[in-house]
Amino acid sequence: MSGEPNHGFDDSRRLTGTNRYFADPAVTLTPLGGSAGNSKALEAWAGRVRAMCEALGWPDPQPLIEQRAAGTLLVFKAPPDSLLTATEVSEWAWERAAAEGGESTFDLAHDLGDGPQAVAVFAARNAAERVAALEMLRAAAARHGVPLIEDDAEVSLGAGSGSRRWPRDAPPAVDAVPWSALHDVPTALVTGSNGKTTTVRVLAAMAAAQGLTPGYCCTEGVFVGGEEVLQGDYSGPDGARAVLRHRAVQAAVLETARGGILRRGLAVRRANVAIVTNISADHFGEYGVEDAEDLAETKLAVARAVQHGGVLVLNADDATLMAAAGRLPHAAVARVALFARDHAHPALTALRARGGSTCAVRDGDLVLCHAARELSVGKLEALPLTLGGAAAYNVANLAAAALAGMALEFAPQAVLGVLHRFGSAPLDNPGRLERWHHRGALVLIDFAHNPGALEQLLRVARALRPPRLYLLLGQAGNRDDEAIADLARTAARFSPDCIMIKELPHLLRGRMPGEVPALLMRALLTAGFPRERILEESDEETAARRLLQAAQPGDVVVLPVHTRAVRERIRASLET
Repeated sequence: MSGEPNHGFDDSRRLTGTNRYFADPAVTLTPLGGSAGNSKALEAWAGRVRAMCEALGWPDPQPLIEQRAAGTLLVFKAPPDSLLTATEVSEWAWERAAAEGGESTFDLAHDLGDGPQAVAVFAARNAAERVAALEMLRAAAARHGVPLIEDDAEVSLGAGSGSRRWPRDAPPAVDAVPWSALHDVPTALVTGSNGKTTTVRVLAAMAAAQGLTPGYCCTEGVFVGGEEVLQGDYSGPDGARAVLRHRAVQAAVLETARGGILRRGLAVRRANVAIVTNISADHFGEYGVEDAEDLAETKLAVARAVQHGGVLVLNADDATLMAAAGRLPHAAVARVALFARDHAHPALTALRARGGSTCAVRDGDLVLCHAARELSVGKLEALPLTLGGAAAYNVANLAAAALAGMALEFAPQAVLGVLHRFGSAPLDNPGRLERWHHRGALVLIDFAHNPGALEQLLRVARALRPPRLYLLLGQAGNRDDEAIADLARTAARFSPDCIMIKELPHLLRGRMPGEVPALLMRALLTAGFPRERILEESDEETAARRLLQAAQPGDVVVLPVHTRAVRERIRASLET
């Protein structure tokens, strides 16, 4: 940020971006120390932020204070090209408020007082941060109805095949922009706790079936026209921008993860459709998200992008999600589409009565209702991604993608055709319920990274009624102890014949080596799982291969693999 010492502040909690509180860019800061519980200090903090924003000529910041177990959040709106200065303002305001309250335990990093000197310093920083040409470009883009995307390095106008890009510090003059060559492309945002990547891939396949060149980003990378252009976790704004700035892209499908929303906001301000797949307990305690309700509000930030004419696709079976959608003003969009397990779900029935779109199961068939027309997709067991109907969670992913495809005005035959063939080959959906064979045993490779996803995966495995079930179990270190224990308890409930605990040395994320495996072991034993059925291995690939070596014909080996390179090497040794 400023390069100055951050006395009394946790940098991991200092955020900039459009978040769940505001549609406009915002700054979030969490103080540490006793003053966080002093209501007068907190009120003074917000008051100083408001006063300084007014002195700098900024719009009303609307400061919002939320007290949480892990700290106290102050969130306020700021101009999009003044976020660094706004963060400094927030630090200054808190330091002054805490010091005057007599409870400050740190040296002031911003000892500027409250008078003209402080205003002059922040005005100078703001002037250095802002680029006047960008302000004019933003206004011109709005007049032309063209999306503008910016980051720390670049600014671009238009999207996909209708985009152009320039260095941020050298933007074009308004009259030098080829406005007639710029346009948007159909864009979908996909978020949720589980199922995001699968839903993204299905929807991208529908775009291809429609004759468009799809670009999509996800936890595996950035892909354009079926080719990988970037490898790694690109489920945040960087991935979205990479897709939207690629000149070959004619339709964009953007996985939009929680962390990206909270740290840097949405990469787009407008989208044709946004999907929220579900809400599951995961990543609590990070960035002010303490419970499922907070997480639902975070995920529903995508609703802001479809407020003006787009479609919001929601999982009606998820009570936490639906409750959040009901209380958040920005989620009250004009067009909502719902999916659920049961066609007779009351929310779906009511929505169809109003002419809305739904997708759900009726008498074993997946039924899509759109524009007062009912389309029978077919029997669940005929849809490869459901693994003969055993993968119920993939029914939800298919339903969400189908509604989004229709909202994007894809032809029904393009939508239905993909539903009938996607998943028939293991690499249609790499890393997500990949099905392989090894010496007569069935091998399921998946990313299942939280208790909800693992439960879904093990339900599929048990539905296949194998004589023996083997499970690879591990977790990254950035979950809290309870979340790690919950993963182990979930595994124990399905009583595998063997659980192989793995270490993930490259995903310790602040933990000591051996710490996560020890937590998993303790939770398994506490849940009553037999010690003699637990093995341990310090290397993920070695752990997976030991299970494969033990498998016999008819067995099911469940391999939640965290590392892409390991997954690829394991895959290369298996048979379809």
